[in-house]
Amino acid sequence: MLQEFTVGNYLSFKNPVTLDLSTAGITEYPENVFEAGKKKLLKGAVVYGANSSGKTNLLRAMSKMRHFVLNSSKRSSQDEIGVLPFLLNPETERSPSFFEVLFFLDGKRYRYGFEVSQEKVHGEWLFVKGGQKEKPLFVRELDGIEVMAGFSEGAGLEEKTRDNALFLSVADQFNGQISRSIMAWFRNWNTISGLRHEAYRAVTFNMLEDEKCKPLFTRFLKQLDLGFHAFQVVKEPFNPSRLPKNLPPEVLQQIMEDLKEQTMVSIETLHKVFDYEGNETGVKEFNLRTQESAGTNKIFNMLGPIFDTLLNGGVLVVDELGSSMHPLLTKAIVSLFNSNEHNPNNAQLIFATHDTNLLSYGNFRRDQIYFIEKDYYGASNLYSLVEYKEEGGSTVRKDRSFEKDYIQGRYGGIPFIGDFSKMMSEWQEKLKLTMPS
Repeated sequence: MLQEFTVGNYLSFKNPVTLDLSTAGITEYPENVFEAGKKKLLKGAVVYGANSSGKTNLLRAMSKMRHFVLNSSKRSSQDEIGVLPFLLNPETERSPSFFEVLFFLDGKRYRYGFEVSQEKVHGEWLFVKGGQKEKPLFVRELDGIEVMAGFSEGAGLEEKTRDNALFLSVADQFNGQISRSIMAWFRNWNTISGLRHEAYRAVTFNMLEDEKCKPLFTRFLKQLDLGFHAFQVVKEPFNPSRLPKNLPPEVLQQIMEDLKEQTMVSIETLHKVFDYEGNETGVKEFNLRTQESAGTNKIFNMLGPIFDTLLNGGVLVVDELGSSMHPLLTKAIVSLFNSNEHNPNNAQLIFATHDTNLLSYGNFRRDQIYFIEKDYYGASNLYSLVEYKEEGGSTVRKDRSFEKDYIQGRYGGIPFIGDFSKMMSEWQEKLKLTMPS
């Protein structure tokens, strides 16, 4: 269960910014809240901002932290870490990037983070809070790693940790109990793209093989009313005739050899057929990939990661969740996470979108709505609607029209669009001056 994610000096984030899933002192939509120990957390957050404001960079930062934690111990000593600091300032350009998470695991709250450059880890820390006081488990600085009594699994591994590897990942390689549990938490923190959703189709296929999952898929898809009444998974031997005809002969031959005797899996949607008098006469099968809309394909592809997160708990981060989909379909997905019935394990959904309709009927609390915008110096800033102050210092009331206010620029996080008519007239004048008479 994620409480906070903080990133600083990474991509467009110069100063540290925090996405906080702790609840503020507000009362709307109590079903969007769950308890983690004595703390109340949100079931998710939505992030708005203009193009190039930093929305995707925030989600990339989450993905980068997760990937580095899970894979740093597998790198060679010569591998670069792959971070890019804020480059529009000479000081930050030479400084390490900062990543930190606060999360709950096994009834305790952990705080884990690190500072890294391309070449090495500059700092790393792990703290745990089981009662009133937070205690360090290990603290790493450039001159060494200090391991406390509560993290005995790390003793003796200090010299085995490369400069470009995380100490936590090394402890996991030696089967440390705490580090193993934390690594499992990071594996359940998934970041996916709503634009490149085809990559997740295999996850959906695998879950449809589970008899426990398929009824959930079917019931949810029926509620969406996508134009078909059922679907079926079709398995058949690999057929070379289905390959594109314009592939180079050598590539075609290699694919045919690689896929020989393999099984092909596809989904067919079932549509009712009616006669001229409106009587149902049969069923027609449509191939999902070639005969259904882009939005329908996206829903199928993403239902795998979505239901996997709902069933097993964890955090799902999605960039451009609403692209190619009707706003009501996006709302339906969000509603799954805010539902006590469909989200028994308190899974959390964090996503970026341009879909302002959700501000009107997405049933979001003010502390779940975040905005990102860049300042004059090109640095991205992150703030929630509940933090935003009106003129005079008052907070935004829950009965305001969030969508209307946002489009009008009241909360920031939208593109500044100049006077197009003036721009066009100036361009036409310049064109006249350059044209021969």
